[in-house]
Amino acid sequence: IQDKHMEITKNAHVYILHGFLFKGPPVKQGAALLLGLSITIATCHIHTLHSLVTVIGTWIIIKSSWRHAPALSLSWTFLYLLFFRLVTKFGLPSPTPFANAVQLLLTLKMVSLANEVRSFHVEKKKDVSSFAKSPVVGGLSQEPSIYDILSYSYCYVGIMTGPFFRFQTYIDWVRQPSPLALPGLTPCLQRLKPVPVYGALFLAVNSVFPLAYVRTEDFLDQNVFYRMFYMVAIFFVFRMRFYSAWCGAEAGCISAGLGCYPEKALSKPGGGPTVDYSPDPTTEEKYDFKTIQNIDCYNTDFCVKVRHGMRYWNMTVQWWLHHYIYPNAPFKAYTLRAGWTMFISAYWHGLHPGYYLSFLTIPLCIAAESAMEASVRAKLGPRGQNIFDWVHWLLKMRAYDYMCMGFVLLNATDTINYWMSIYFIMHVIAVCCILVGRVLKGGKKEGRRGDKEEKREGEKIDNDKNKSGEKTD
Repeated sequence: IQDKHMEITKNAHVYILHGFLFKGPPVKQGAALLLGLSITIATCHIHTLHSLVTVIGTWIIIKSSWRHAPALSLSWTFLYLLFFRLVTKFGLPSPTPFANAVQLLLTLKMVSLANEVRSFHVEKKKDVSSFAKSPVVGGLSQEPSIYDILSYSYCYVGIMTGPFFRFQTYIDWVRQPSPLALPGLTPCLQRLKPVPVYGALFLAVNSVFPLAYVRTEDFLDQNVFYRMFYMVAIFFVFRMRFYSAWCGAEAGCISAGLGCYPEKALSKPGGGPTVDYSPDPTTEEKYDFKTIQNIDCYNTDFCVKVRHGMRYWNMTVQWWLHHYIYPNAPFKAYTLRAGWTMFISAYWHGLHPGYYLSFLTIPLCIAAESAMEASVRAKLGPRGQNIFDWVHWLLKMRAYDYMCMGFVLLNATDTINYWMSIYFIMHVIAVCCILVGRVLKGGKKEGRRGDKEEKREGEKIDNDKNKSGEKTD
């Protein structure tokens, strides 16, 4: 994770330094490709071939069968991720951390691209049959060429740091009619403003509470309250590290003008505009960069629910999971679909057992909070609900502290040893909440609540896809 943080910080500086140099439409696509490919080759060396093979494979899938491209591209890129992570088993050299960063983001891009191309062909058929222009927002106007796909894949903006952005977002950026007229410097500096504070807090707290200490016998000799407090400090360090890194990465995108849309487009992180928009020459247009927003620091810390906490963290990747993985989960129950999505997210992050132990605890926490909301909160008055929400927030933060330990310790033995040292407290609390919900006869209500939540999630996804033209198999 330390290496990942260094990658993000270093490359964010590169984007900011070069962002304003490629504002001219005639050279933007080629220059962005050249710079991105140069960065990749310089940092990944021979391992650049991994990303190139992934891109070529996806292009072949799209050209061969656009109808099945979403499912095939997901299978192809995720299977290649497995090979990429086990490459030393085949006698090949171990990829660099930079190559890993490129491969992770490229996987998201290729799956998204396959979905966008399929949507283009589906909407094109509808246009021909109905003789009417498609109402889809943000759909492709033509199938991308191999050069377009390579340019998108190796665009220097976010190539190792994120955030994820769709091919249509990239094309909109390349074809910006007046890029120099768009806001850039002020929002860029605004996004960078808290970075020194986050960085200083990261360095200060990390020096006092090093992660390595958790693995020592001396740590286990400490009292249980100290061991529990340690996970709070570790998650704080974890948040400060990524707050500073992702804010820097967003600033790099802003300096390049990527993801700049009018406010009236109602853009979503990762997805882009959700409503059709057109410039009004009689009024001064206001713009935002929500399309490339990857972190909402305030809401990550202060939202009440576990399920909401996920929405504000790594937001562009959450959009990708919400649109391409969650709708196609082989389950109907909300909790099981959430579990499947978390399993895919863990696999995308890596093969370390700690990822799976952490991510697969999230559905348990979601089930617990749903049970308590249905059986307890729903029966309280305004004051009681306010107190309930404060307790809920406190437990939400402790749940993420607890799950973060698996994410940073990585090893199954280290993670379980730590959780055992604090008596698996969050697992116990979650199970108790579920049991209390059932005892208070909230079981049926929770089930109906889950069904309603599932229905709302499904309708939300369908509405978003109808607007953006995204389809899934």
